[in-house]
Amino acid sequence: MISAGEFRNGVTFEMDGQVMQVVEFQHVKPGKGSPFVRTKMKNVITGAVIETSFNPTEKFENAYVDRKDMEYSYNDGNLYYFMDQETYELEPIDESMLPDGFKFVKENMVCKVMSYKGNVFGVEPPNFVELEITETDPGFRGDTATNVTKPAIVETGAEVKVPLFINPGDKIKIDTRTGEYLERSKG
Repeated sequence: MISAGEFRNGVTFEMDGQVMQVVEFQHVKPGKGSPFVRTKMKNVITGAVIETSFNPTEKFENAYVDRKDMEYSYNDGNLYYFMDQETYELEPIDESMLPDGFKFVKENMVCKVMSYKGNVFGVEPPNFVELEITETDPGFRGDTATNVTKPAIVETGAEVKVPLFINPGDKIKIDTRTGEYLERSKG
């Protein structure tokens, strides 16, 4: 059990059958009246953010969210299979659980699979991935205009905006959280 007075950023707890994570908290001691804890929290499963106040003595059940490194193996229709790196068991995860950034993940990449009480509710792809450009208009020597981009298709089939000097076959680094090109990879 955890009381509202013990809230810290990142603490997860169960409230009304939902798993909540503290994003921000503030202990308030007004001149008149009793102290309270103003809290901004996120529903871990749905992503909804709510703000509310609690009495510091209110108690909640601790919630332990399991974040396990699993290797993406393959997909079959709407099911994506992830392999547990310790037991080598495959875990099927429905396409609806995958974030937008998953379009940059290729087979054999390690992702964080998040679950609560054995139920998977989300997949976190690696923050940065290196992928090869399969299709784009060729770059030309001297194309160095700043902030001018062109569309390119990477090996996973996703489209990303890249600078004009990038050519098919180049490897680039992409931020999966924003879907943005970061840099051309060396080698």
